[in-house]
Amino acid sequence: MCRLVARVPRRSAPGNALIGRPPRLSGPMHIVDCSQARHASAILDIFNEAIATSNALYDYRPRPPESMVGWFATKQAGGFPVIGVEDADGTLMGFASYGTFRAWPAFKYSVEHSIYVHCDHRGKGLGRLLLQALIAAAQARGVHVLVGGIDASNQASIALHEQFGFTHAGTVREAGFKFGRWLDLAFYQRILATPADPHDD
Repeated sequence: MCRLVARVPRRSAPGNALIGRPPRLSGPMHIVDCSQARHASAILDIFNEAIATSNALYDYRPRPPESMVGWFATKQAGGFPVIGVEDADGTLMGFASYGTFRAWPAFKYSVEHSIYVHCDHRGKGLGRLLLQALIAAAQARGVHVLVGGIDASNQASIALHEQFGFTHAGTVREAGFKFGRWLDLAFYQRILATPADPHDD
């Protein structure tokens, strides 16, 4: 099973969006805003590979192509970013996004995020690049708390989040069942300085 390999960066102040040295990327890569027309198929492939081979998604069956219509519509309606990394040929190697943490109005400044890297491109620093970009996007949109639900066995993802100032908020024991065993789900959060002027409504 392919897993994200996280390089250990140099620590800096927890309030900084960009922590440590820039990742060492192999070859020309660039950040893009993903669109349904251009990236839905590639994102679906990444989703379905993760479903079939890992505990990154607590899902059993491959998602059909039509599921991406609703997925992108939800992102657009909520003003949620879908950030990708492409190579020089325009191939999507990984993506990151966030969405509603809980539907109640008072949770409006909190989001739950996810990062997925294609199996062929793990270990290249893409997870770090995507998390860095996602934090910057969250700050620009006035998000206060980023929450990641991570399978507790995924030590690479946990290490990556810790290097970016995320702290362990708790673990739900035996929250999922996949591949014939119970799975623990660990929650990691990072509190941002934004928004400048939070309000009720």
